[in-house]
Amino acid sequence: MTVTDRTVTDRTTRVRTAPRGYLVIGRTVAIPMRRASVVAGAGLLVLLLAAAVTTLTWGRLGIDLADLPAALLGDAEGKDRFVFNRLRGPRLTVAIGVGAALGLSGALFQSVTRNPLGSPDVIGLSAGAGAGAAFCALMFPGTVPVPVGALVGAILAMALVYVSTGTGFRNPARLVIAGIGVAAMGAAVTQYVVYALERDKASVLTAYVNGSLTARSWTDATTVWLVLLAATLPAALISRRLDIGEMGDDIAEGLGSEPKKAKTLAVLLAIALSAAAVSVSGPIAFIALTAPQIAKRLTRSSSGPHLLLSALTGGLLLVLADLCSQQLALFDDLPVGIYTMAIGGAYLGYLLVREWRKGVI
Repeated sequence: MTVTDRTVTDRTTRVRTAPRGYLVIGRTVAIPMRRASVVAGAGLLVLLLAAAVTTLTWGRLGIDLADLPAALLGDAEGKDRFVFNRLRGPRLTVAIGVGAALGLSGALFQSVTRNPLGSPDVIGLSAGAGAGAAFCALMFPGTVPVPVGALVGAILAMALVYVSTGTGFRNPARLVIAGIGVAAMGAAVTQYVVYALERDKASVLTAYVNGSLTARSWTDATTVWLVLLAATLPAALISRRLDIGEMGDDIAEGLGSEPKKAKTLAVLLAIALSAAAVSVSGPIAFIALTAPQIAKRLTRSSSGPHLLLSALTGGLLLVLADLCSQQLALFDDLPVGIYTMAIGGAYLGYLLVREWRKGVI
């Protein structure tokens, strides 16, 4: 066999050994490219674009659709310039970034724990990040940045959950029970800081405690998007390992996917993503819990972490919830977190009814 023939054979072997349904880049990156995932992703992008355009153009202060391209290019003047740069542009950008960060964080945690309830909402990560952010914002204003407080709070919450279970993150039942307890403790700390130590500022922080996107700036958008973009590549690198890990640690170890390292990195990424989201918007509930489950049902596949689709679904859900917060005439500036609670509660109710009809519960 000549050198040329051997080269052709080696290339053919690489192509044949590449996992089906994945776009392989080099030796480390394998991006899921199933047809159902591509179709679902395209549909989510179209819906997200439509929701974004509606957010910018709808309502009394909305930008005319014909003038929207100028606003996006920075050529708007007068009211349109003010609305885009100060009111709706930063708010929309933060909503997409926070929703995507929470959706991706939830997908990582649910993949690691192999539990649909293993989201930052349930296991105390969001509550811990919220407590840390509120504590720093009130006790050390101008000294300790709020994102740092959120990150420290998230790490402490996860460390407490890890120790409390006695088995780390390996036992799903213990993880959920410990997480509920830590979440309650985090909420108690937040309420204590807000109402007991700083009663005069309690009304100002009420929206933050419930999760709000009101009065967000481009700085807030930069914070969450930098963390989201930084986490995207590592998440893509471990996506295939997490997919294999869902078959069990023993099988994953036998296939050489190093599940322990993949899980550790996934947990660290989830902590950073949730902390970034909470630091700019407060603890917004149910996005991290429901986005990965909706993404899996869109593809009609329960296998795989569905990281990209979870991020897109999270961004879409939060933009729609914020659109309701801005445009519904029920209340003025009702925190978006209350709408996500309603969305999450309705979705969980739907799942319960569906499982009951199937006779599962």
